[in-house]
Order: sequence, then structure tokens, then C-alpha cells
Amino acid sequence: MYCSTSQVVLVVRRRPLMVGGGGFVVTNCTQKVLFQVAGCGTLGRKGELMLLDSDGDAVLLIRQQGGIVQALSIHKKWKGYYDNEGLQKMVFGIKEPNACFSRTNAIRISTEPKTHHRGRRDWDFEVEGYFPDRDCRILDSTGNVIAQVGTKEEIVKVMKSNDVYHVVVQPGVDQAFVCGVIAVLDYIYHESTRC
Repeated sequence: MYCSTSQVVLVVRRRPLMVGGGGFVVTNCTQKVLFQVAGCGTLGRKGELMLLDSDGDAVLLIRQQGGIVQALSIHKKWKGYYDNEGLQKMVFGIKEPNACFSRTNAIRISTEPKTHHRGRRDWDFEVEGYFPDRDCRILDSTGNVIAQVGTKEEIVKVMKSNDVYHVVVQPGVDQAFVCGVIAVLDYIYHESTRC
């Protein structure tokens, strides 16, 4: 739905919680807004994020799973849904790493419900690297990089923060999916989408 036939560089700029309720804005290289992410500062609910398109229309609703089963699990889980006229279709599920191992464990992403079979992967994508350093990649199950998060050295020198970074998305990859994953990473690591 939000794919390109060529590689795309997205620019992500965090919004302070005091301005617009936090979250972040995603633009292309010409500064045209493509997506916005509203966190709990805007939505008023913890564990819920919304990916909006350039017109402000909802593209993805992302929720942290709750309940007793979640409380007993070592992994926190997130689910992203396309909302088409009230009919929600799951796009992805993300398992957060255990907090004790968050720097070393990959974050796993599945695109449909999976059952765990011995010796088989129960995920379709994984995040490798460390998001707070703006040095990570989203890999498919065969190890191909579908998106790369990074910063330009010149920007880091001037800004002295990680408020602006880029995401390189490979051809044919849904940019809304990638931005949804980035929104969850932002929340997991207590950044602009979290209260």
C-alpha cells in the first residue's frame, strides 16, 4: 500500500511531549510529511499508538497487549492493525525482549499468528542492533535488510541529540509497516511516544 519501486530515505523528527503530545513526524527528503505517529500524549492511553498518513487519517492502530496472560509472559507483545472502515486486520505482532537482555536480544516481528514448532522460526522479521543508538536494521527471515535506521554524522554534531534520524527503506517494502515498527521501538525504549 505504501511501497515504492525504488529505495526511499525517510527522515524522522521527534516531537517533544509538550508540543503536539509527543510522537514523531516522518518526511521524505523534500520535507513532505508522509506519516505522523501519535503516542499517549496525544491519544491519552498508555500502550497505544496511531500511525497517521499525511492527511491525518489513521493508517495503523498499534496496541500493547494486556491482561493476565500478558502479565505471566516474559515477553511484552504488541499488535499493529490496519483499520479499514471499522474492520481491523492484524498487520504485525512484535515481541519485546526481556528487559534484562534488551541490548543483546533481537526483537521479533511476525506478520500473522504463528504457532511455535520445534526448530522452526515463529517470526518473519527481526530488529538487529540497538534503536536508542539509531543503529539498527529490520531483517527479513532470510537475513535481507528491508530497512536501516541511522543518523548522519553532520546532524549529530549540530544537534547533539537523536531527535532527527533517517530510515532507508528498500524497494517493495511497505513504509507504513516500517514506521509502525519504528513507533513500537520508540515506545519500548521510552522515547517520544511514551508517557
